[in-house]
Amino acid sequence: MLAALAIPQPSVYPKQLTMSQTSQTHTLTPEQRDQLRSLASAAAEHSYSPYSHFRVGSALLLANGAIVTGCNVENCSYRLTSCAEQGAIARAVAEHGPAIRLVAVAVANLNNSASMPCGACRQTLTEFGDDSTIVLYPGENGASEETTLGELIPHAFRLEFLK
Repeated sequence: MLAALAIPQPSVYPKQLTMSQTSQTHTLTPEQRDQLRSLASAAAEHSYSPYSHFRVGSALLLANGAIVTGCNVENCSYRLTSCAEQGAIARAVAEHGPAIRLVAVAVANLNNSASMPCGACRQTLTEFGDDSTIVLYPGENGASEETTLGELIPHAFRLEFLK
């Protein structure tokens, strides 16, 4: 009886990806790092943040070579606020389809504050990236910092665990 209730996989997803199928080592040139950081800063200029005044932008480098940006959009109910990384992911999926894969993510803010992806964004990035996805972010005193998604969320909840 329970088998009859199984929901079939949507047709837009030809197969379920597991991390072993998608994990690879990503590298970026210094020019790519600079470009992603610059595009994230430019996206932050469009932030709608009248409540926190914390203006954040994000730039995603996709495996197909495309770069997609997003910015945070606040809402007076606070809970409905959308982070820059969430906006960029939604835009990437809308423009390039649900099979996108992340090579790198850059986060920037116009407040000269340390800022890396929040917990919810880390989980969302994990949906489309792997442990070697590069994360560029502003650290203390404006220092350019870099890590990987696997270092930020080492025991991420992933699709493969739903099987």
